Formats: sequence, C-alpha cells, structure tokens
Amino acid sequence: MRESTWVSLPLLLLLLLLPAPQWGGPQDGRPEPEPEPERGPLQPFDLLYASGVAAYYSGDYERAVRDLEAALRSHRRLRDIRTRCARHCAARRPLAPPGAGPGAELPFFRALLERARCSRSCQRQRLGGPVSRHRVSEDVRSDFQRRVPYNYLQRAYIKLNQLEKAMEAAHTFFMANPEHMEMQQSIEDYRATAGVDTFQLVDREARRHLTQLENSMGKDNVNMHIKNGKAPRPPSVLCQCMSCRSTALPKVWPQHLEDTHFLSCLPDHYMQVLVCQHECVRELATRPGRLSPIENFLPLHYDYLQFAYYRVGEYVKALECSKAYLMFHPDDEDVLDNVDYYESLLDNSIDPASIEAREDLAAFIKRYNLESELIKSAAEGLGFLYSEPNYWISYGGRQDENRVPSGVNVEGAEVHGLSMGKKPPPKIDRDLREGGPLLYENITFVYNSEQLNGTQRVLLDNVLSEEQCRELHSVASGIMLVGDGYRGKTSPHTPNEKFEGATVLKALKFGYEGRVPLKSARLFYDISEKARKIVESYFMLNSTLYFSYTHMVCRTALSGQQDRRNDLSHPIHADNCLLDPEANECWKEPPAYTFRDYSALLYMNDDFEGGEFIFTEMDAKTVTASIKPKCGRMISFSSGGENPHGVKAVTKGQRCAVALWFTLDPLYRELERIQADEVIAILDQEQRGKHGLNINPRDEL
Repeated sequence: MRESTWVSLPLLLLLLLLPAPQWGGPQDGRPEPEPEPERGPLQPFDLLYASGVAAYYSGDYERAVRDLEAALRSHRRLRDIRTRCARHCAARRPLAPPGAGPGAELPFFRALLERARCSRSCQRQRLGGPVSRHRVSEDVRSDFQRRVPYNYLQRAYIKLNQLEKAMEAAHTFFMANPEHMEMQQSIEDYRATAGVDTFQLVDREARRHLTQLENSMGKDNVNMHIKNGKAPRPPSVLCQCMSCRSTALPKVWPQHLEDTHFLSCLPDHYMQVLVCQHECVRELATRPGRLSPIENFLPLHYDYLQFAYYRVGEYVKALECSKAYLMFHPDDEDVLDNVDYYESLLDNSIDPASIEAREDLAAFIKRYNLESELIKSAAEGLGFLYSEPNYWISYGGRQDENRVPSGVNVEGAEVHGLSMGKKPPPKIDRDLREGGPLLYENITFVYNSEQLNGTQRVLLDNVLSEEQCRELHSVASGIMLVGDGYRGKTSPHTPNEKFEGATVLKALKFGYEGRVPLKSARLFYDISEKARKIVESYFMLNSTLYFSYTHMVCRTALSGQQDRRNDLSHPIHADNCLLDPEANECWKEPPAYTFRDYSALLYMNDDFEGGEFIFTEMDAKTVTASIKPKCGRMISFSSGGENPHGVKAVTKGQRCAVALWFTLDPLYRELERIQADEVIAILDQEQRGKHGLNINPRDEL
C-alpha cells in the first residue's frame, strides 16, 4: 500500500468504528432480527422489464402490464433487501480497533470480511438465489432512474381502458421527466376524460422525505397539527440517508484493478465508495428528474420542525430543533432569537443548557465531517481532485415567517415554499456576433436570433437543392443502421419511433465497397463541410470551427404506436450542458458534451407528419420558436443552455436530417472526421492522376 495511504489511517479507523446509526431501525441499539427469506426466488427486474417491453411492442398489453409491474416491484424489493442486509450485518458484525504488534490489524480486516460475507449470505437468502443474477446494465439502471417503465405502463393501461392506472403511471413518469410537455398535456386530457374531481394525481415513486418537507411547508398542514394538538413526526431524511449509504457504490470500478497489487487498489476503491456515500446528501435533496439539489435542504427540515413544535406547545423539542439548525448556521440571527424565546417559555424546573441539539443530527454531522476530512486528506495522497460542496448554504429558502420571538403574531404567520426564482440566461464565454456572409449563392436567409426569440440562432433555406436532398435520402436508405450513434438502441428517446444513423466515414466506406454510389457518399461529406463554413462565417467566429460529431439520422414513426402520443421525439435538452428546468440552470459538467460550441441541423425531407424542431425557455416548457423541417433548410445555434431545444413527435413517415456539432477546441476534433479527411485527400489525388503515394483507400477505411 502506498505510504500516503497510511497518513489518514487513524482517521479511517475512527470513521469505520463509529457506531452504526439506528435511524429508522430499532431504537434501543439492539441488532436487527435475522431477515427472513422470501417466498420463492426474486425475479431479476431487468428480465421482467425486457419481457414487458417486448409484450408491449407485440400488442400483448395484459402481459406487458403484468411484467412491467412485476419489474417495478422486483426493483423496489431488491433495493430494500440490500439496505436491510447492510444494516443487519453492520449491527451483527461490529468492527473492533486493531491492537499493537505483528498481525494486530488482522482481526479488524477479518471483521470486515465477515461483514461482507454476512451481507452476501443475507442477500442470497432473501433473494432466493445467487446475488449475481440481479446485476443489471447501466442502461437498465438509467431507465429505472428516469422511470421509463411507467411510460410503457401508461400506454399499456390506456390500451386496456384502465384510465385511472394510466393516469397514475403517466404522472409518476412526468414527475421525473418535467421536460415532456406533451405528457403534461396528456395528463390533463386524462383528467378531463375521467372528471377533474374523480381522483387525484398520484406519484407512485414519491420519496417520503421530500413529501414530508413539502407538507411541512404548507400552512394547512401546520394548522392541522395545531387543531389535533400533535406535533409532526421527526424528519425521515436521516433514515433515507442511511438507506442510501447502505447501497452506495462507485459508478466506475478502478480500471487498473487487474494490473496492480490488491492492497494498493483497496484505498482507491474505498475512496470511491466513501465519496459516493458522502454524496447521498445531494441525492436525497434532489427531486426526481432534476440535477440540482434543493438549497439548504437538511437544515430546512429542522427549521420547519422547530416552528411546528412551537405551534403545538412542545417548547423543549422546538428548542432541540432550533439548536440542530444552528449546527449548520451558528450565526443565524433569526434562529438565535428563537432559541432565546423558547428558553424563556420553558418551565423553571428545566435548565435550558441541558437541552442540546437532536442526537440523530449530531451523530450525522460528526460522521459527515470525519468523511469530509478523510476524503480531502486522501485526495492529496492518492492524486484525485475533490472539491467539498456546501449542501446547506444559508440562503436556500428560509423565510422570515419562521422567526417567532416574542411580540410576533404567529397566528397570522404563514410558511412559504422554497424560493426558486427564475435565473438569468447563462453567459457565453465569447463575443456574441452574427450576420456574417453566407458564402454560397442561392442560400436564403429566413430568421436571425431576434426573430427566433433567442440568442445565437439562425434559420436558412436552400442550403441543399432538391436533387441533393433526394440523393442524400437515397444514400441514407443504403447506409443507415438501427441504433447507430445511440449505443445500439433502436428507440433511444421514445418507444414510438425507430432511430437509424450513419457517420461520414461509414458512408465513404460503403461507397468504396460499392454498396452506395461513391459520388453520393462524397456528397454527405461535402455538404457537412459546407454547413461548417456557413456556421463559422455567419456567427463571425475568430477561430476555426472543428467538427466534434457528424451524424445522418432518420426517425421513423412506428405503425400502431401513434395513438395518444404524449411524448417528444427528442426531449428538451441543451447540447453542451445538463439542463435543470426547475433551477433554471444548465450544468456544464459530464456526462454532457461540454466541449461543443455550435450545433446545426440540415434537413433532407418534409414528407412526414410532426417532427417540428422547437426552442424553449430554460423551463423546458415555454416554446419560443417552432421550425418545420423541409428539404435544404438548416437551423444553427450555439450549443449551451441559452438554447434548450427538442423535437416534437414524428407521428407518420420518416424524418431525415444531417446533425452536426462543432467545437472551437481542436483537442475535441471528431476522429472519424479526421480519417474521412484523409480518405477525401486520397480521392482528390486519384482524380488528379497522382498515384505516387500508392495508398489503397480501402486500407485507410
């Protein structure tokens, strides 16, 4: 093990030896009872999901509903089993500090191995089979995180005329996908069909701690507690945090694991796990479908809780919660005033100094701070970057109505929700200019940024001729592969359309093989270069614009799948950042293609229905411009959060376009484009009769 690893070993041992928190479990500190096995083996949720989707596409909607619902139950049960087994084994297999002398650390590591064996045995017992059966791909995990199964469910329920269940599934999907404008409209249509007051919207995946906070912020909820003479239950967020930590795993296993000594890999892997556990605070504070956490999330629980306890006359608990809040913000004047006021209301037999912050939070913060110190220490020793985030910044949502010192008329006070005001558009790190020459004859200028209600936008016509459109469309039919460019996914954005794609290099390869006319394959290359020059010139860029990706793509409406379409062909997004509609932010961080600077779409046909390209505000709902594709039309725009965009559903026919993304950074040039440039250079030499290089273009491909 590297020497730097041992620098923080005492801190690591201290962190590992902290007593296991009992949030949400037994309150007397006793180990949890031995989990009982399931009745029969738990079916892997990925297999059930695949079966349900296959049944949906085959028209067997009853089987689709049965298997999709079973997949969701299996997914929830698997998560619960892993959490309970982790907590059970932590209680049954406590860790002991290593002693002194040779081999003194072995009992400690043996306890770690016993805990791991306990967890594996517990899971195997409750799952009714090997744990490995329940490992799934990243794509499946992503689908369940984005609640995609509910999209299939709501469609299947509609086919079965089960409107209420369809509405529940649609609402559950929409809560994690707020950019789906058509889904929102479909939900309203469902309600209108069923009757507005027939039933209320139900989120089947609602997270208890988020619901609890939202309820705590409502005036009616506070008044209900006062009327019943009961205080609200303590926040469940710490219990949820424990569950999150129990199942936290790093997203990437160290690639060098098989190349290095096992012990040298342990610190790397453990730090990934620890950082993942540390980030549970962010995960729990982030609403489904959003990227940014609720500001000041954890402190807000105690802020609202102290107010609610005060309203029902439980001043000791109100004081505990106020002091808990001060553990995050010790200089908050409002809450300091509240503490003084609560102390003045206590019975004379109670010493205010004896009332401390809630124990559950004190234990949480102690561990959180130890983790933070350990991660920072390890970051330097192990050579990785880490910046400690602040998840409880003080300006996140506190309202003056929570200030309750004497003299305030609390009966008239209200507790408002979080302040999430709209933020200004993101700044662009370069001069914004447009209106440069279009370079080619016959190109028609249509709209600029102002006319398209945005920034760095332009719409042009006649970039392609009718003949070129027909030729490109013919090439597309010969070179397209289903799922190309989408990791092989036939329907990456919607189950109601088939996606096919091809790159420039692939077109040239097919041309040399005689599978498509070489002249037509060359046209694909030439028109993409033409588009690049137009974009570079029109936006008056001072440096060279490079290709970062070139992709011919066709979207085909699937027959039998167009009834009651309520999704988009491509959801609202930005090309170089992660769009967060609720926070009115676009986070320029992976997995976004942060290096993209400009985008362009060159359309090849218009003989289809739907498929309009739309710009929206950062809320992903307010449409600012809608563009109908047609032969030779090109829309181009800067790739950042200033230009959220998407594609409406293609409901009939096939929509084809050349999609182009550009970068100003030569480090991110498209590799296939560089190879295609070399092939084109060879072609040009051959056409000029220069064969001195004796290079076979097929070898280059």
